Amino acid sequence: MRTTTHTEIVVVGGGPVGMLIAAELGAYGIDAVVLEEKSATSGQPKAGTVHARAVQALARRGYLGLPRFSDAPVTEQFHFAGMPGLTITVPAAEPEPVLKRAQADLEREFEERARDRGVTVLRGHRVTALRQGPDGVEVVAEGPGGEHTYSAGFLVGADGARSTVRREAGFTEDTHPATVSAMMGLVRLTEPDKAPRGWCRTERGWVITKPVPDGHTLVRTLDCDGPHPHRGTPATVRELRDEASRIAGYDIPMEDALSVTRFSDFTRLVRHYRKDRVFLAGDAAHVHFPIGGQGLSTGLVDALNLSWKLAHAVRGTAGEGLLDTYDDERRPAAQRVIDNTRVQLTLMRPAPELDPLRAMVAELLTLEQTRRHVGDLISAQETVYPVRSGFASRWEGRFLENVAVRDGAEPQDVTGLLPDSRPLLLLSGERAAAYGKSARGWAHVLNTVVASPDAALPCEAMLVRPDGHIAWAPDAGDLTDALRLWFGEPR
Repeated sequence: MRTTTHTEIVVVGGGPVGMLIAAELGAYGIDAVVLEEKSATSGQPKAGTVHARAVQALARRGYLGLPRFSDAPVTEQFHFAGMPGLTITVPAAEPEPVLKRAQADLEREFEERARDRGVTVLRGHRVTALRQGPDGVEVVAEGPGGEHTYSAGFLVGADGARSTVRREAGFTEDTHPATVSAMMGLVRLTEPDKAPRGWCRTERGWVITKPVPDGHTLVRTLDCDGPHPHRGTPATVRELRDEASRIAGYDIPMEDALSVTRFSDFTRLVRHYRKDRVFLAGDAAHVHFPIGGQGLSTGLVDALNLSWKLAHAVRGTAGEGLLDTYDDERRPAAQRVIDNTRVQLTLMRPAPELDPLRAMVAELLTLEQTRRHVGDLISAQETVYPVRSGFASRWEGRFLENVAVRDGAEPQDVTGLLPDSRPLLLLSGERAAAYGKSARGWAHVLNTVVASPDAALPCEAMLVRPDGHIAWAPDAGDLTDALRLWFGEPR
């Protein structure tokens, strides 16, 4: 006998993206269920880099514990296509530019937060079918207790590159086939002094090594001669050793593999992130060659962009077309990631005819303007969302830096004001009272804060979304029009 559970939102996939969506929905008091096929978080090495814009947005939502904030702009060295010289810079009062945090640790943190906020997390549940109608979605899953149906108003597929939700809901996609083969393994090098260190390119490809604290080494290889001929067979430490040794040109002995996996440059981008009541996030929507550690960050920002909009839709406080802005904003961001990773892979191909191009790019990276532009691209700090007001606003769609808002015994800044989950209406100057009066009809939605007289706000009033982006400024038209557009009619 099949049973049915009714909830407001179902999230399929309990990786870091799905668990973050769940945690955010829980913060809004949304009744949500997470369906995850794995019985526990996998300790297999995956992504471990969180870039600046994702770090900044997570900090504004109260995650990551107490990240380190700086009193002045901070610059950190990074790489582009394996070449040194790239720098990533963040403004003053922001967290560190690049956070090294294992994907598994993030998943555990978000899952704990989701459970604490009342979200039902069901591990060991495999989704087998879904169907949606005009009023909701039904998901069928097999779990320890047998087959069960979950009905909800909305469904989010955060179930990875092989997404069942994407397939069952019929999302269309654009893909590029694999052209290279790559491997990654966490192994013990028996002769570590003989292994290449860091990023090593030869005429046959790349070998990249990174020691980890327990005595193992993360070894990655890249062979640009073609895709894996046997992609579906299990990868072994012997295969990784043979591949690394062949590319390096000498034997690299290794043993005690904790994990060995294959990957490639296959890319996918769905043509729309929304199909009626079904949404995709993270790898379910976009897949690219994992150079530069951009995939995890892109998925986390997807989660922070979508969750608050879904919460308002469930609560009846979403303006017309609010849910459509998810696709409008996040699909172009993923396209930028796919494009820059394809550029980097081109530069990494060992063909000698590419040497002049590599030399030119390396020279360009010595220029401050180029370093800043590419660093902002890799860290997503160049992301500006499309305007909705119809005005050529200077501020609408931009990410608001962490400016101080109030001084005194308990100083407040933007990062400290956003974790309560409400959009933030920042006011200052002579017109603060007038703006506050205009916004009274949305008091059930907004957190209105009048800044100290000496606060360094960019302009006299700003409506800041929970994900840190600016929804309105005075050059984007009337405040009440903007509030109605984002959050519906006043009460």
